[in-house]
Amino acid sequence: MLDFLYCTVCGRLILKILTRPFLSVLAGHFMDSVLSVPLIKPFIRRNSISLEDYESEKWTSFNHFFTRRTKKGKRVFDPDPKHLTAPCDGLLTVYRISSDLRFTVKHSIYSIESLLENHSRAEDFKDGLCLVFRLTPSHYHRFHYMDNGQKGENISIKGILHTVQPIAVENVPVYTRNSREYCVLHTENFGDTVVMEVGALFVGRIVNLHGAYTFSRGEEKGRFEFGGSTVIVLLKPGAAEISEGIINANLNGLEYPVTAGEKIGQSIS
Repeated sequence: MLDFLYCTVCGRLILKILTRPFLSVLAGHFMDSVLSVPLIKPFIRRNSISLEDYESEKWTSFNHFFTRRTKKGKRVFDPDPKHLTAPCDGLLTVYRISSDLRFTVKHSIYSIESLLENHSRAEDFKDGLCLVFRLTPSHYHRFHYMDNGQKGENISIKGILHTVQPIAVENVPVYTRNSREYCVLHTENFGDTVVMEVGALFVGRIVNLHGAYTFSRGEEKGRFEFGGSTVIVLLKPGAAEISEGIINANLNGLEYPVTAGEKIGQSIS
């Protein structure tokens, strides 16, 4: 299906219709309704989802299932304040932000400025790190704060919703065309960071729980509703160094699987 949509003329014409925001909204309403419950069991089988880590409950809609919570003790955040932790489950790729503020994702080149639509803020992260966490449909779809600190207001950027599967990234500039939302976090141990949530095909909502807010490490920040999605974290130069295993995997062209709360690096200072 993805090959057809992104790699054929007919598919791309259909994609222009499918990626309209109003269709995503309609899909979101359906996924919130009891009518979507029959989709849950086939989705679990198709994606080989293990429910061992999740609370057992009767789901009243597909989105109720999709945003399922983990059992207590299943996503424990590393308590060492100097350890950089993953804010979500996902497949991690780390990029060094070059001097011209461009980085590569699956053969497509992006600038931090186009991602943020803010030149001065992009300049703040020159020579820093860009962490891309790609969530598949089978992942835990809630995201958390990586450290203690103060949160700024949410900044929403409207766009066209595309899938974040690799086949899409190779054909269109996915991260700069998707609807996305970000904020600046003033963290205790890693300085000012940007955390951005990127919507994907038929994700009707990115749900952030707070506006300006005082947060603590491991506290829930928000959730994605139906679809695969992406969390992007920007770190300033000298804020942290990433674990060697992650860097080695990325150098070999592999995304590195992580779970929320897992150590992925440490503070340099």
